[in-house]
Amino acid sequence: MLKTFALCAALLSLVPAAHAANCKPAPLGDATLYLRGGLNNWAAQDEHAFEYRCDAYYLNLKSQGTQEFKLADEDWTAALTFGGDAKGDPARGAGGNLKRDFKGEQTLRLAIAADGSATLTVGPRTFKPTPPKPLTDKAALTTHFNSRSAESKAPFGAQPAGSEIRFSIGNDVPGLKQATLVIERRQMTGNQEQLAYEPVARIAMTPHSRGMGIGFTASYRFDATGIYGYWFEIETDQGRYALQNNKDPIYWTREKGSMGSASVERLPANLNRVRRYRQTIHAPGFEVPAWAQDIVYYYVFPERFRNGDKGNDPRPGGGRPQDRYQDRDVERHAKWNEKPFKPNTGDGSDALYNNDFFGGDLAGIIEKLDYIKSLGANAIYLTPVFRAPSNHKYDAADYKQIDPAFGTNDDFVRLCAEAAKRGIRVIPDTSLNHVGADSPYFNRFSNFPAGGAFDGGKINPASPYASWFKFKPEETDPNKQFQGWVGVSDLPEIDKSAPSFRAYAYRDKDSVTNLWLDRGAAGWRMDVAPWVPDDFWREWRQAVKAKKPDALTVAETWFDSSKYFLGDMFDSTMNYIFRNAVLDYAAGKSGKLMAANLELMREAYPAQSFYALMNLLSTHDQPRALHHFGEDRDLALAKQRLRLAVFFQMTYPGSPTIYYGDEVGLGGGDDPYNRAPYPWADEGGQPDEALLADFKRLIRLRHDLPVLRRGNLNAPLHVDDHVVVLARQDGDTWAITATNNSDKPRTVSVGLPFPADQLHDALGGPAVAVKNGWIQLTVPPLFGRVLITK
Repeated sequence: MLKTFALCAALLSLVPAAHAANCKPAPLGDATLYLRGGLNNWAAQDEHAFEYRCDAYYLNLKSQGTQEFKLADEDWTAALTFGGDAKGDPARGAGGNLKRDFKGEQTLRLAIAADGSATLTVGPRTFKPTPPKPLTDKAALTTHFNSRSAESKAPFGAQPAGSEIRFSIGNDVPGLKQATLVIERRQMTGNQEQLAYEPVARIAMTPHSRGMGIGFTASYRFDATGIYGYWFEIETDQGRYALQNNKDPIYWTREKGSMGSASVERLPANLNRVRRYRQTIHAPGFEVPAWAQDIVYYYVFPERFRNGDKGNDPRPGGGRPQDRYQDRDVERHAKWNEKPFKPNTGDGSDALYNNDFFGGDLAGIIEKLDYIKSLGANAIYLTPVFRAPSNHKYDAADYKQIDPAFGTNDDFVRLCAEAAKRGIRVIPDTSLNHVGADSPYFNRFSNFPAGGAFDGGKINPASPYASWFKFKPEETDPNKQFQGWVGVSDLPEIDKSAPSFRAYAYRDKDSVTNLWLDRGAAGWRMDVAPWVPDDFWREWRQAVKAKKPDALTVAETWFDSSKYFLGDMFDSTMNYIFRNAVLDYAAGKSGKLMAANLELMREAYPAQSFYALMNLLSTHDQPRALHHFGEDRDLALAKQRLRLAVFFQMTYPGSPTIYYGDEVGLGGGDDPYNRAPYPWADEGGQPDEALLADFKRLIRLRHDLPVLRRGNLNAPLHVDDHVVVLARQDGDTWAITATNNSDKPRTVSVGLPFPADQLHDALGGPAVAVKNGWIQLTVPPLFGRVLITK
């Protein structure tokens, strides 16, 4: 079969699709399909686009091992999304992922039959893609625009409503006839599923002479808050073109392009293919709590941090609420340092996820507050601590009570008070998008008094919570009578438009939002923010700020989060773009890739949010940093790469975030292994004290140098595959930060944007002389340097 496939593909590659004998029209019309999976963060990337050729869709892919993915267009259109069915074969609308094994370079072939059924084959690489038609129009190719250059665009970056922005493009050769500035307004809802641009204005740009060429300029006043798109339609003697955003991939983000330097392509017939630059216009009075710039978070998954009260530990047969998981007993670990259980791995656990417990609690966090302070952290981010059956507590059973396995409401008050004595703020977390099926709100398992919206698995219209959920009584399968978040039946999704839920969540005086602020919380982190309507968050923010004006609001978003930073929703977000960019750089990928992703945020986010971003390296939803760096291959090297990542984290704008245990070498891959217990020595663990000392040293450096926390950041001074050099300015103080992801020292020449005779090494190394405004900077392998003026 493989030989036949290879022969067919080879023959097809030699025949133009439009003229090949017996060729059929593309069954999906002009839609483009992409392979979207774990290998590309589920994004629709050009290098993973299928090409239709005669009778099937083809893609050449280089990968290793088992990959999970779907085949879909950019919009995840239901009719154009192929998931894995029960047999693992592609099927329209199937909820599962496709899984295939790859061994280097191979060709994927997707054939769609007349009845709509699909067949996916993976074989040796034999397909020859159609090369793109070359662009030779010199006038178009040399037309340039750089959104981060004052010559091209001023003022820079996000701006308040009412701002007028000037745009200039041009070239130095003849042939450019006219140019139009196109302004559009972006509409994006959900988890980037719905994304479109609506026309706002087309402005004929004013020409002016520019040497042998010509320049064009136009201005536009942005009166309303929002995210706008802009690009330029240019015309030469040879045709019309789009001067647009570049093709740089942005982690987790559907739209391509890091902004900065533009690219030129022929004007597409479908303008949806244009890559827009994005312009953030925020509310003029948008403020973020000033203390956010000085935060170093300690990020705690409470069940796995420290057991301070063994009397509240969940245990099978105990007869207490924390001893049951839905309709059965919990699983309890005999030893603190065991691996978390994962079903179907032969570890002796049952078939359920998230029902195994070690005993971590609030008393344990209080016991270790001095440790957290000694590390240098001054804020604690807690994953949910409210009553819920699982170990992660995102399946809320009572938003207003601390889970009995974690302690009591008084313990939370005590935690906040004791933390405050040490200069530490506490920021809790919850989901206002879904609850637990095992809760008084839903009550599927009848573990609570009658009155839930789905008592005992039956719809209860008389429940005071009935309006919180959307039911389908015509369905006979109980699992299909309600919507579980992303299809998870244990997490019934809330109808966020329900007035009674909004009252309970944030409108009432004793609402969930107000209650925990009254009990000592310094703000909120909100789970799965994109699944909650924007108008909900706008009202919620008003409630938070009315209760506690200096409370910090943090979203969980993974993609470009500009839309949440308009002054009406959130102050900050969990910065997954930062996480992936820095981890990949520290693991050896090009510094240019990291810089492109970070520069996008510097340009797109209002400064007040950019300097308060929750800059992550590890999280409870992704493999830990050490795992990313290859802890299972070379642990010592992985730890050095972690030091490099932490160095960058502590010298970059934003709020560095340390996931519990990273500082002592705690590793682990995908959930649940990224949620292993902290390896306390008195529990038999082996914390890496040398690594801990390095974390403390770098955190102390950040606290000691205000320029690293509050200093302005401009464009990088130097970026190559290995070395990235940045400049920070805080009044008269400047800092130069440099990192090197190579295993060898690297020396670069850097021009300084400020006058100086000498720069001092903040980590105790030799001073660096400045000659004619330049320095020769040697950066040690897999680490960095901080040079400061005095």
